Order: sequence, then C-alpha cells, then structure tokens
Amino acid sequence: MIEQGMEKEIINKKKKVLEFRHVSAYYKERSARKKVLDDVSFSLYEGEIVGLLGESGSGKSTLCKCVLGLLKECEGIVTHYTERPQMVFQDPYGSLNPRKTIGWILEEPLRVRKMGTKEERKARVLEMLETVHLSEELYSRYPRELSGGQRQRVSLAQALLTGTKFILLDEALSALDVTVQAQMIRLLKELQEKQNLCYLFVSHDLDVVSQICDRVLFIKDGKVIETTGAIESK
Repeated sequence: MIEQGMEKEIINKKKKVLEFRHVSAYYKERSARKKVLDDVSFSLYEGEIVGLLGESGSGKSTLCKCVLGLLKECEGIVTHYTERPQMVFQDPYGSLNPRKTIGWILEEPLRVRKMGTKEERKARVLEMLETVHLSEELYSRYPRELSGGQRQRVSLAQALLTGTKFILLDEALSALDVTVQAQMIRLLKELQEKQNLCYLFVSHDLDVVSQICDRVLFIKDGKVIETTGAIESK
C-alpha cells in the first residue's frame, strides 16, 4: 500500500492535463439563476483514469460541459494543459453518422485538420482500427451493421485519431452488456498505458468505476464531496 505522502509525491511528478479552480456553474430558470456546480476544484494528470461518480441530477453533465467549454454561465478558472478533450458518448449509434461508412467517419477529423493525403488518411484509419482491435473489413461498413461494442470502439478510435491525450468518457459503458463492458475496460486500460492517456470517466455505476479508475471524484448537489485514491496536489 502506498503511503499518502508518497502518493502526493508521485502525482506531483506528473504533468497536469486539466485544472478546475473554484468553478461554479448556473442555469437560468425564468428570471432566476440556479447554481448547479458549487465551487468545484480538482486537477487531472497524464496517465491516470479519474472517475466522476454521482446520481442523475448531481451535476455530472454540467461539469462535463464546463470541461468542454460549452456552458456560458460558468465562473472560476478552467485550464487545459493539452488540446481540448475528445468525447466518447453513451450512445455510439447516435454519435456516428448513420449515412456514412466507418472509413468516412474516422477520416473526417483528419480531413477537417487537413492531415495527410487521401491515401495517408486511409492508412491511418486502418491502423487505428487495428489499435482498437477491429478488423479492417469494417472500413466500408455502416454503423447499423456493427454491434454496440464495435460501434463504441469506433467512437474511441475517432477520439484518438486527433492525437489527444485527454478523453472524456460520458457513461460510455452503460449501454453495453457485462461481457462487452469487460472487453472495453481491458481495451481502455491497454490504450491508457501505451499512450499515457488521461480519462475522465463519468458514470453512476460504482462497480464499473472501481474496476477502471485510479481515483474517484464523488459529486452530489453540485459539490465534489469526496476524493478516493491518489491525493490531490495543492
């Protein structure tokens, strides 16, 4: 077992990926202003998996919107030390264009960034399919022709193609059965170790979080009320 002082020393040697400092967020209800996040502070570091655990309505989605810069009514300081995170959503079918092939979908972020030639983009996509343990035969298929687990791997591949080191997984395993969940957990850990990724793993499932996360932020009524695992540096 690692002593608390040693944990703090280890985490201090890692590079920060994200920092929240005294962040509060609000929604407007008619003429009123409702506080949804209340003075939240935490940091994420490279190479770690941090769970964000809470019930529906606790503030998880609002916190994610603040991470992504999607909420105007957000006070405090949100600092990104890498590129903005990429998202993997709960519903892989809903997040993939049903009218486009897997190859087209995965090449899109590369096209937008004007990365490489057409041939180089295809080669990169085929390499990424292999990275997430999918056959290159899926390149020409449509999302409807894939299983839920395969679609979620495609979503993960799409997030990784930009070269990001920070991925936000929003209930990304909750729509999968237990066997497929276990496969995805192994894949996520494998990629995290190989590429030194940071995941913010949002969930309401304590069992899944305990299997994959290095530490956990518990959120209730807009406040982070407890942190388990590694000690936050100050």
